[in-house]
Amino acid sequence: MRLSKRHIAKTITWRILGTLDTFLLSWFISNDVTVGVQIGVLELVTKMVLYYAHERLWFKSKVKSTDKRHILKTFSWRGIGTLDTIILSWIITGNPLTGLKIGGVEVITKMLLYYGHEKLWYRINYGLDQRNRKRHLKK
Repeated sequence: MRLSKRHIAKTITWRILGTLDTFLLSWFISNDVTVGVQIGVLELVTKMVLYYAHERLWFKSKVKSTDKRHILKTFSWRGIGTLDTIILSWIITGNPLTGLKIGGVEVITKMLLYYGHEKLWYRINYGLDQRNRKRHLKK
């Protein structure tokens, strides 16, 4: 698998946004800033790996309709991301209910943030050569 500078850039920008959201939600729900930091830092690693793999798979996808594609990507990523958050939150807090609460709220905040992130990146040419850019936009 060839490393793509576009997918790496999308991974980094999403992870910054996603980690900030996870940190704040974890802190507010647990009432413990340390828990927020621990979950945010651990997710920084797990989510970057998971997001990069997700992005590479979707780049090869046959779904080309932009709105349909963005919505399907939003839901598929959120399923993976929420499961990761619930498991990590449960492990860190030792409380499955806290993990479910954080994951439950995150479903809403992250889907909205992710959809906007996808729409923005779809308009950015970074990392697309001219041939791929034309093909990517037409389909």
